[in-house]
Amino acid sequence: MRIGELARATGTTARALRHYEQAGLISSERACNGYRIYDEKALVRVRNIRHLLTAGLTLDDVRVFLPCLDGDVAAAPPSGGGLRVALERLAVLNERIAAQTEARDRLETALRVKTGDRIRPAV
Repeated sequence: MRIGELARATGTTARALRHYEQAGLISSERACNGYRIYDEKALVRVRNIRHLLTAGLTLDDVRVFLPCLDGDVAAAPPSGGGLRVALERLAVLNERIAAQTEARDRLETALRVKTGDRIRPAV
């Protein structure tokens, strides 16, 4: 299947597929006209990549899962390496959330001082 067909079938974009290919997560053959041609297993692989990205992992994180991207990643028991990467990513996300919460609180405090406590925080 060509790149547009794979994009439609997986709910992604051709640009994202080229990015996954450049990252070494998927591969294609080239037709004589230069078009990328993907086999059927690319469907599963791209869906798994998207599942992992949606879960909060990065493309670099997804590389750890290369050996199992052709199976059912969501249903498979976690590997030690996969678990380690997920826990590390969770720690990074928690640090970012804490930093953003602190920044929001500082800004809210500063605004309260400047406005005489007449602000309502956005929900």
